[in-house]
Amino acid sequence: MSELLSDNSVALKDLKDLLKSHFGADVIDTAYRYGELTVVVKRESITNVLTFLRDDAGCLFKQLIDICGVDYPERAERFEVVYHLLSLKHNLRIRVKVTTDEETPVPTAVGVFNAANWFERETWDMYGVFFADHPDPRRILTDYGFEGHPLRKDFPLTGYVEVRYDDEQKRVVYEPVKLVQDFRNFDFESPWEGMQSILPGDEKAEGKA
Repeated sequence: MSELLSDNSVALKDLKDLLKSHFGADVIDTAYRYGELTVVVKRESITNVLTFLRDDAGCLFKQLIDICGVDYPERAERFEVVYHLLSLKHNLRIRVKVTTDEETPVPTAVGVFNAANWFERETWDMYGVFFADHPDPRRILTDYGFEGHPLRKDFPLTGYVEVRYDDEQKRVVYEPVKLVQDFRNFDFESPWEGMQSILPGDEKAEGKA
C-alpha cells in the first residue's frame, strides 16, 4: 500500500481500518492518493459498501461526486468503475473502485444515490459497462442508433456513421463521422518568455504620465 499521506492521514487511516474490519475480504486493496483514500472492493459488494459509507456515523459520505470508467484493455477485467464520494461532515473524500469485463454487469447504485442515474448511463454509453437493475439504461451522450463505445481504447477513429437531424433538409441524415483536428502552432514559450515589451493598454498609462 502506497503511503502518500496528507494532513488528514489519521482520519483516512481510521476510515480504512473501519472498512476493512466491517467488510473483511470484500475489500481487495487500499491506497492513499492525493489526500484521498482509494478502496478497491468486490463488484458484488459495491452497493453494500456505498450504503455503509453513506449511513455510518464515522463516514457520512452523503454526496456522490461522480462515477466514471477507466479502460485497461490488457487486463482480464479491463474496466474499472470509479466512485468519488464526499463527506462534508468529516471533510473527507474517498474513491471506491470495482472491476468488470465487457459482459459482466455491475450492480446499480441508483438505489443508494439518485445522482448515480446519469453517471451510470454515461459510463455505459462511453465504455459499455452495463449496470444491473438500472431504471433507465439508455445512452446519454451519443447520437441515435450509435454503435460502439467511444472512450474504449480500441474504439476506431474512422468507419462509423453519424446520425443527426439536418435543420435545412428537415430530416434525419446519415453521414460518416468526421474527427477533424485543427492545426495548431506551438511555440513552447512560457508566458513570460513570449510576453511583448509593450502590452495592449500600456499606451493609456503612458498618456496619463
